Amino acid sequence: MSLPLSLWLYRLATAGLEPFAPLLLKRRAARGKEDPSRLPERLARSSLPRPPGTLVWLHGASVGESLSILPLVERLRAERPDATVLVSSGTVTSAELLARRLPPRVIHQYVPVDTPGGARRFIGHWRPDLAVFVESELWPNLLLEARAAGTRLALVSAKLSDKSFEGWQARPFAAHQLFSGFDLILAQDSRAAERLASLGGGVAGEADLKFGAAPLPDDAAELERLQSLLADRPLLLAASTHPGEDEIVLDAFAPLADRARLVLVPRHVERGPAIVAQALARGLTVSLRSIAPEASPAQVLVADTLGELGLWFRLADLALVCGSLVPGIGGHNPLEPARLSCPILSGPHVENWLTAYADLSAVEGLALADAGVLAERLAAALAEPAAGRARAERAAAFVEARDAEARAGLTRIIELVP
Repeated sequence: MSLPLSLWLYRLATAGLEPFAPLLLKRRAARGKEDPSRLPERLARSSLPRPPGTLVWLHGASVGESLSILPLVERLRAERPDATVLVSSGTVTSAELLARRLPPRVIHQYVPVDTPGGARRFIGHWRPDLAVFVESELWPNLLLEARAAGTRLALVSAKLSDKSFEGWQARPFAAHQLFSGFDLILAQDSRAAERLASLGGGVAGEADLKFGAAPLPDDAAELERLQSLLADRPLLLAASTHPGEDEIVLDAFAPLADRARLVLVPRHVERGPAIVAQALARGLTVSLRSIAPEASPAQVLVADTLGELGLWFRLADLALVCGSLVPGIGGHNPLEPARLSCPILSGPHVENWLTAYADLSAVEGLALADAGVLAERLAAALAEPAAGRARAERAAAFVEARDAEARAGLTRIIELVP
């Protein structure tokens, strides 16, 4: 394959870097930026064999992209159970998240440093039949080696930042060489579609993989029972709280305890008894769902049970999506309550879901509050429930349309699997 000068120079430069890659990776590991036990993967030296049969490789750079891959993983396992799914990412945080969220028998590997030798070893070892890259994570050596090996290529949820777009515009021949090599490109939005097409990509449509998941399930009989049991007052939900957030939520709720009920769902259910103690210390009546699921409702219900968020989103008059009130967590998925037309409130720390929150904010589909104004926002939600319902309707309509696009996009990706 004849390469444009800029790609030829990139390959030459990265080949020169390869002898120094082990030392650079060890230095990064010393700063906590690499997993020391898995450094060989970053050099494309895997300890795992390639399973026989069809293999689909999905790559997302960091946490946000890795989260967006999960619905595609589920579709592949359901519709192509014969195919092995390999997921790669590039950060320690994303690897930790994927270790918790990936289903059994899905392989995770760190993406190798993009040197010609590393790319050749990675593609030669895993021999992917289809490679799916998410958003803007484009490594030229890996792409060139995959295409040379006959791997089908897809770029999905594709976007280009201003800086990245300007960089590719300055190298038009390299951009055309890479972007024209994809068998399928699905842009994140119309602006991204225009940019990718101008660089030589054959954009087939729009689809954002953050969308496309089904609504969270619920137990219909339990929903009906709780609707009757909790009908006497509005229900405020704090979904997926982390340490440091329970205190903020309970302090904000305490002045409203005679007007509403709080359901607090800890992200890690083993924290239930500690949260009960915090509620009691504030003079609130409290029950623990795992111990007394049939009990008469208290002012605070700590829902320390697994798999019931779909139930609570259907019951709540307002859902505070936690993981967002204190730094260092990055927020949780606001699309889940939106799909169920539940009014959404969130804290400001939503780094893992920035674009989803930006999208919902753009359609005025949610409200935001930090710890200092949370009590005020909760009181406003109780005083003006119609405003919350209107936000929820806008959010639900927006997410429904984007989910349909994403499901169609997932279908097109799966159609590429041999």
